[in-house]
Amino acid sequence: MTVLYEDNHIIIVNKTSSEIVKGDKPGDKPLSEIVKEYLKQRYNKPGNVYIGVTHRLDRPTSGIVMFAKTSKALPRLNDMFKNKQVDKTYWAIVKNRPKQDEATLVHHLVRNEKQNKSYAYDKEKPDSKQAILHYKLIACSTHYNLLEVDLETGRHHQIRCQW
Repeated sequence: MTVLYEDNHIIIVNKTSSEIVKGDKPGDKPLSEIVKEYLKQRYNKPGNVYIGVTHRLDRPTSGIVMFAKTSKALPRLNDMFKNKQVDKTYWAIVKNRPKQDEATLVHHLVRNEKQNKSYAYDKEKPDSKQAILHYKLIACSTHYNLLEVDLETGRHHQIRCQW
């Protein structure tokens, strides 16, 4: 784990593509627990260490994750994310070049809990949720294309699903 920033209220770490942010069914040790252990050891803290999960990234996704170090900071950070006071930028490497260099994608996503997958549909389906993302092509190579993605909604596996 690499710590990118830390103060009295937050800790920001780099998440690798194989890590999970918060515990899930397989029982792998989540990044939140690794951060707790780091803080406990670094500051020689007895007892439990508090860590609040402010947002998540899917297991196959790498990137920056912010945790709250205090119970007072967590609701404040949650409000900042909810009110879009925190800018989140996603970069996606895709094989197929998009038809347009910049566009907005709107789909209706249906989540399959058993498969832990979501599926995108052009038209509304029962139990679907609308998903909106904006993308811009920022680089190309012979085999891959780099997109900058801005999520208007934050749905389960949204970028992978909509692309």
